[in-house]
Amino acid sequence: MRQALSALTTRGRCFVAAGLSAALSALVLGEADLLRVAAFLVALPLIAAALVARTQFRLSCDRVISPARVPAGEPATVRVSLTNLGRITTGLLLLEDTLPYTLGTRPRFVVDRIPSGWERSVHYSAKAELRGRYRIGPMRLRLTDPFGLVELSRGFTSTHTLTVVPKVHPLPPVGLGGAWSTGGDSSSRSVAIQGDEDAATREYRNGDDLRKVHWRSTARIGKLMVRREEQPWQTRAAMILDTRLARHHGEGSAASFEWAVSAAASIGVHLGRLGYSLRLFTDGGELHTGADGDFRAAHHLLDQLAVLPHSPNETLERGVQALRHSNEDGLLVAVLGDVGPEEAQTLAAGRAGGARSIAVLCDIANWRESSAGNRASIAAVQARHEATAGLLRRCGWRVVVGRRDTTIAQAWAQVGVSSFASSGFGAARGLAAVTGAAEVRGGR
Repeated sequence: MRQALSALTTRGRCFVAAGLSAALSALVLGEADLLRVAAFLVALPLIAAALVARTQFRLSCDRVISPARVPAGEPATVRVSLTNLGRITTGLLLLEDTLPYTLGTRPRFVVDRIPSGWERSVHYSAKAELRGRYRIGPMRLRLTDPFGLVELSRGFTSTHTLTVVPKVHPLPPVGLGGAWSTGGDSSSRSVAIQGDEDAATREYRNGDDLRKVHWRSTARIGKLMVRREEQPWQTRAAMILDTRLARHHGEGSAASFEWAVSAAASIGVHLGRLGYSLRLFTDGGELHTGADGDFRAAHHLLDQLAVLPHSPNETLERGVQALRHSNEDGLLVAVLGDVGPEEAQTLAAGRAGGARSIAVLCDIANWRESSAGNRASIAAVQARHEATAGLLRRCGWRVVVGRRDTTIAQAWAQVGVSSFASSGFGAARGLAAVTGAAEVRGGR
């Protein structure tokens, strides 16, 4: 009863206040009729509060989100079903679902009486411009009397999660070139020629067959190593994503970081459809997907990228070291922000001369607004971007330039245009030049 009295609406409090004032006036003036009116004004909210407080409804709430995984900027439909499990017909119900502010305002619905065993359903749309995982619920239920004098709030406990993943753009079919696109038998033949003692090995990953452990290499290196003659390097790929906050520009969905995440998602899904097993790295190290061992399944990749935050790291050192220790010699795709030539040199120097590498460089100067005060800084960023792109091309990398007004699908066509830089001789010559320059600087 106390809870119901505290749940009096503004109308209910006005009724009580008017009744008390009328009662006081009736006592002063000696008007019996006015006292009856006062008693009626006070009694009506109290009776309504007692009835609402004694209402014992048994309701079940079921929520279905379709689809549960939606791209950023696309709406998802939330369907809420209420079932009356009790024997008493409900009164007028006011429903309010709990939503994060990113998904919009909280939806409210008025549901008419629900007889025993019946079900009522309502639905609404939820849309987020930013990727992430959002909790929807719990549902709040407000009970009210027919006069609107009392409003009692009750809540359910169930919640559901809506996953907003990065936008995935279908990429045009561009030949990735090299022997890795022909079938993948060369690695097995080289192992057969070299013999078991010199078999190509790599570090053990979760999910690998223990029968493939190469004990001789394990004893020599000190880490658990497995043979990879049955896993041709032609179908393997690695991706490193630059998540450093200081190397991106912009806010919200229009930021260069969101463009880079969307590009990584599009490329990862594209490679998965081509049959590549994908390993994902950031400037902080390798990201794992669990027992599957890679991100071949698109939903694993998208779920990981949906909650990928900015990084406070200053350099790519940890990510590059993790990439080197993984011994991945297949296709490498680097999605980078504002990277200078020195960092690009460090990344390129760790790749073998015949390994295929693609760099997606975000033109950060394109995300900066030009004004009289920052034109010099924009020019410096643009010069650093061009120097980095030129260095990577000389090292045999294919360079894709991403801009704010283009999608990764439009930029991906540059992979085919820059195929002249994919020859093994050119890559080896470029890497030799980079290594030599590094040695000269070290000697100095």
